[in-house]
Amino acid sequence: MPVPMNIPQTYVQQKAAASGSSFYYAFLFLPAAQRAAITAFYAFCREVDDVVDETQDAQVAERKLAWWSQEVSQAFAGRPTHPVMQALMPHTSHYGIQEAQLQAIIEGCQMDLEYTRYQDYAGLQRYCHLVAGVVGEVAARIFGQTQEATTQYAHTLGQALQLTNILRDVGEDAQRGRIYLPIEELQRFEVKASDIMHGRYSERFTALMQFQAQRAHQLYDQALALLPAADRRAQKPGLMMASIYRTLLREIEASNFQVLHQRIALTPLRKLWLAWKMQALGRM
Repeated sequence: MPVPMNIPQTYVQQKAAASGSSFYYAFLFLPAAQRAAITAFYAFCREVDDVVDETQDAQVAERKLAWWSQEVSQAFAGRPTHPVMQALMPHTSHYGIQEAQLQAIIEGCQMDLEYTRYQDYAGLQRYCHLVAGVVGEVAARIFGQTQEATTQYAHTLGQALQLTNILRDVGEDAQRGRIYLPIEELQRFEVKASDIMHGRYSERFTALMQFQAQRAHQLYDQALALLPAADRRAQKPGLMMASIYRTLLREIEASNFQVLHQRIALTPLRKLWLAWKMQALGRM
């Protein structure tokens, strides 16, 4: 007789693989139990993020996020209905995944419906913490965190990864009516929002982007310095992500920040090579 298909597990595996994300390459080297947990968690993150990116009507998106918030509460009460939550819940106790963490990620996605601009970096930092820092916090626990200080490493690395995403997607986000770069910093470098919206490059825009890239590099350096030696081996998947995304950041810099009309990306083979190099050789 054929073995019955595990529908929730199959669903989250397909969701993770279909995304084409760099995260997928970092998961490949994990033991089966950890890989199942992080794949289910990543699928959850993709589901709620896709609500904002793929739903044109903001009111519909709000209702969908409200549904996800309710689904998370029901799941932690023992009644998951969505395949993602059905796949994730068996791992929550073992890896210390909390309802508040999943709700924080939903809150971050909600910010995308409420804000298209951020006045200052402090506001942007809060957004990055919810959609990436908390994600890093949960992931670090799944990877095998043993030291309390590793949480701060995970938060800082999440900030670096999200800021790299923001720099890569400046043009695409502008087409959706969003500019994540803080208003204060656009004003400091005398870059008009309309220039970004219309894809107009300038020396001022390049200087603004160089400033943002340097901030991201500083965050990568801070994250690596914060990671306790005792957890370095367990946190290799996060270090793979750091390697892949920092390489992407350098590609963006090498292009002279030509991100308004195109999406700069690494090939799947290059991502796999960077992930393997960290796994096998322990270096970026």
